[in-house]
Amino acid sequence: MTTVVDKPSAAEATTGEEKKDAQVGELTRPRNVPRNRRPHIVIIGGGFAGISAAKTLRHADVRITVIDRTNHFVFQPLLYQVATAALAPSDITAPIRAILRSQKNTEVLLGEVQRIDPDRKVVVFGTESREITYDYLILTTGAKHSYFGHNEWEKDAPGLKTISDAREIRQRFLVAFEQAEQAADAAKKAEWMTFVLVGAGPTGCELAGVMPEIARRALREDFRHVDTDATRVILIEAGPRILATFPEDLAQEAKKDLEKLGVEIRTGDPVTAIDDRGVTLKSGAHIPTRTVIWAAGNAASPLAKDLGAPLDRAGRVQVNPDLSVPGHPEVYVAGDLAAFTQKNGKPVPAVAQGAIQGGRRAAQNILLQDKGETTVPFNYFDKGNLAVIGRNKAIADLNFVHLKGFFAWMTWLFIHILYLVGFRNRLSVLMQWAYAYLTFQRGARLIDDDRKV
Repeated sequence: MTTVVDKPSAAEATTGEEKKDAQVGELTRPRNVPRNRRPHIVIIGGGFAGISAAKTLRHADVRITVIDRTNHFVFQPLLYQVATAALAPSDITAPIRAILRSQKNTEVLLGEVQRIDPDRKVVVFGTESREITYDYLILTTGAKHSYFGHNEWEKDAPGLKTISDAREIRQRFLVAFEQAEQAADAAKKAEWMTFVLVGAGPTGCELAGVMPEIARRALREDFRHVDTDATRVILIEAGPRILATFPEDLAQEAKKDLEKLGVEIRTGDPVTAIDDRGVTLKSGAHIPTRTVIWAAGNAASPLAKDLGAPLDRAGRVQVNPDLSVPGHPEVYVAGDLAAFTQKNGKPVPAVAQGAIQGGRRAAQNILLQDKGETTVPFNYFDKGNLAVIGRNKAIADLNFVHLKGFFAWMTWLFIHILYLVGFRNRLSVLMQWAYAYLTFQRGARLIDDDRKV
């Protein structure tokens, strides 16, 4: 129920904090917080979980500080389309300040968090090591690439987590054809026109599905000394099958679709070496290539170690049922950084819905805790899983039904447009998709750095 907070008189509203109270207006005030003291909630990370938590608290009588190392939110499910020149970075991003500008109880700070001191309730961030105190903390910094102990592979096999990653992959993908155009012999042309994707989860499969279409449709008429039909796309998976998180029937359908597109799929044969001239597999096979993309594993943000809580093998925080941190009930972890097992024994998947729901529950539990009430365990509601394979090809596990082909593809399109942030982004993406569908062209084929070709 909403409680009306009386505005202080002019004599009372003398401090900056009281002025902020006067501006907040009609808010829900936790019962055990004094009138002149609002709890300070710091949210680290402006991704799905962090934004969801901040929005959940928009009408609460609290002070919120959102800290992120970038100034923008990224719609990560469409990053692969930036990496393959289908969309521009601005189509899937939105300034965090713009998203939260209407929340009078929220401020946004730009800076990378260096460390967390949970005993002092302090966050240290920025180049000047600024300290900011908190009453409650929500940590949503997600995960980065994991190379399973071979960090030296990163320079030759970039992953896909950020806009910078997507732009780097786009650069390498487009430059490969430019280099092939100028290559002196057939062997070098083949190296440049071979693309290896390591990891056959949704990201790997989505990239593998779109690359042949771009090469054989969008680029065919643009080059004079390259037969783009000869482009090879090789998808490597260490496990026994692709798309391990999907039901077997949908994974097999996706495999058939990828093979029809000309993608070479190798399962059960993990990578043992990567360098600037190719990939070596456990079987001993060596694939000469100049372009490798990593989509095989994740490692948790190193900030998780600062909490002093138990971590799983991937470095994620093993949170309590309410998403709080053992030993620090005022600290919550949500999104990809939280290791949370559902009642059915399965972990919460590292997808947008898991982060959105986790961020919301963490914020709600902070309000309950601050009122002295019992927090509520996190209960993930699985809305299903989707992956697009190519033009008119997708798979959708909606729990109650499995969709394949065109209807799954249309479902994928609708859901992704629906969840994009902002009308401008929705309209822009819709127009770009329509243009690409009708013409087979890509509107963001830019090589925008000064690397030598």
